Amino acid sequence: MMAGGEGNGTASDVEPEGDLHIPFILEEREREEEPLKKVLNQKLKKQCSCNPGRAKALLFDSIPILKWLPQYQVKDWLIGDLMSGVIVGILLVPQSIAYSLLAGQDPIYGLYTSFFSSIIYALLGTSRHISVGIFGVLCLLVGQVVDRELAVAGYLTGPQSNLTILENSTAHQCDRSCYAIIVGATVTFTAGVYQVLMGLLQVGFVSVFLSDSLLSGFATGASLTILTSQLKYLLGLKLPRAQGWGSLLKTWISLLRNLDQTNICDLITSLLCLIVLVPTKELNDRFKSKLKAPIPFELFVVIIATLASHFGQFQEKYGSEVAGAIPTGFMPPQLPAWSLIPNIAVDAFSVAIVGFAITVSLSEMFAKKHGYVVDPNQEMYAIGFCNIFPSFFRCFTTSAALTKTLVKESTGCQTQLSGLITALVLLLVLLVIAPLFYSLQKCVLAVIIVVNLRGALRKFRDVPQMWRMNRIDATIWLVTMATSALVNTELGLLVGVLVSAFSVLGRTQQAQVFKLGQAGDHEIFEDLASYKGLHTEPGVAVFRYEAPVYYANQTLFKKSLYRNVGLDPLKEKARRKKLEKQRKKQETAANGANQDPEEATDAFLPQGPAFHTLVIDCSAVLFLDSAGVGALKEVHKDYKELGVRLLLAQCSTSVIDSLRRGGYYDPKTGSPEVIFHTISDAVHYAQSLLSQNGDCVTKC
Repeated sequence: MMAGGEGNGTASDVEPEGDLHIPFILEEREREEEPLKKVLNQKLKKQCSCNPGRAKALLFDSIPILKWLPQYQVKDWLIGDLMSGVIVGILLVPQSIAYSLLAGQDPIYGLYTSFFSSIIYALLGTSRHISVGIFGVLCLLVGQVVDRELAVAGYLTGPQSNLTILENSTAHQCDRSCYAIIVGATVTFTAGVYQVLMGLLQVGFVSVFLSDSLLSGFATGASLTILTSQLKYLLGLKLPRAQGWGSLLKTWISLLRNLDQTNICDLITSLLCLIVLVPTKELNDRFKSKLKAPIPFELFVVIIATLASHFGQFQEKYGSEVAGAIPTGFMPPQLPAWSLIPNIAVDAFSVAIVGFAITVSLSEMFAKKHGYVVDPNQEMYAIGFCNIFPSFFRCFTTSAALTKTLVKESTGCQTQLSGLITALVLLLVLLVIAPLFYSLQKCVLAVIIVVNLRGALRKFRDVPQMWRMNRIDATIWLVTMATSALVNTELGLLVGVLVSAFSVLGRTQQAQVFKLGQAGDHEIFEDLASYKGLHTEPGVAVFRYEAPVYYANQTLFKKSLYRNVGLDPLKEKARRKKLEKQRKKQETAANGANQDPEEATDAFLPQGPAFHTLVIDCSAVLFLDSAGVGALKEVHKDYKELGVRLLLAQCSTSVIDSLRRGGYYDPKTGSPEVIFHTISDAVHYAQSLLSQNGDCVTKC
């Protein structure tokens, strides 16, 4: 396939004078392409066939707990799963109540959400360690949609929100709290449907397009928005949530305008809780390697604050907002509001993407750490059903959460049995303990949310190091963070994806051609500008292009090549035509004066090291499209007209196939020696042409 001749082997390093170098040749395997109809029939038969073995495998793949539960190692795993399940359950109680506030829901719905998601993911998930439940960014996204739809439906969202009035007769006949969870459950159901559909379409691979810098920037930007949204509770201000673009700035303006209405009781309570929680959480983080389990300071603060509010009558005396009545047990299931789906479909899609991306990235991170494999498509199903089924029981959107996953891992979690233990703890709270949190101030819940944002907000300290490591990743992080915080949360994710995509395209646009030199007698060719001690072969110029050649950069490839070679064929041909015209003009003038015309010189190559062969190292060219093949054809043709031979070296098999299909060369009837397996082969071949022809500049 590669070079003229039929034999296999290598040419000798020292060749007789005038002999043509025979390059190393590999014989290509013949590949028979099966007809498309046959391939489709085979795939359909494989996918649609049904037998007991396939049905069993499908069942076990769809419900992974059936695989690992029969193999459960009770002696080795049970204690760790019990401990991690109980501890995560205790931590989830205050956090579930707190994040309900962020999602615009009553506290009971946060407990429902954590309960159902823990059970469903334990049945369907493939990760052994992640904790699925309430996640702050998703709560923020859901809360924004809920507040928007409440305003559209005519519910008052101002200071009189406790006296909810239904002004829009087309809205559901229920109070503000009821309508809020209807909106939240509908968003959750729709997001779950999106996720399951993506699982059916096997698009779990899309998670690889959401880089760590993008997700980190998005989470940090959303954390700033969350922090800002909770300040009104810390200060005891009764303000509606800002809607639309620039909500963060709108919220700050509203806060500054209403500072004089600060509730002193809520402010003092918030400061006391912050003084307790911030250092104690830091202690948990610092001594987590020595502690068998993190100390649940949040739960202690919630209990103490509830008792203080109850016996101090903070609501009655100082007007503090409290959690209110939290019912026990479960409410009957209800269907989503189908009429709302057109209004929230776009919002639900962004929620679905964020939830899936966070879940898959965390599950893959911990799977890699502990040496097992997760299935991204099954994760899509799992998180989808964690949203679809609970939405009928008044729950809102869930995903994996890093903080609780780290706690789960550090306390000895081995399997998702710990998730079932967590659900039992939450069930106890739902059936017995929940009403006791009636007097819990909302400012305490806001403090819990703010304190749990520390991890995301600490990313600002990593920006200088991130900038030093990779400026493109740092730029993606900064743009995504700024857009998510200052403009719009969902738009921040979209902008981050676009910036990431354009950064990849930009790298191919900025790729340069490098001139290579050889290291001694070794078959090593590297950039002359980067390494010392390299030398070039006379008459042969070797260059490398470090990017694929395709429609978007084929023009830049040619310009960069011509600039670095120092010979632009188009300009050189124009120069030669001009010289030819001048020569003919001089001849005509000399003949008219009856003088002997001077012999006109032929067009010549530019000054500098003369070369007769140009070798392009294609090892970094990942692929060629039709435009890329066309660009190489043009380069080959233009240089051939100037007496310069173009050789390609170290092409991958896919690039060789593209060249063949694009008509760049035909190994059967054309000149197969234009492509070589190594740069050394190409250089030796070029030198042998020179020694055989004497002056290849004029004869090639």
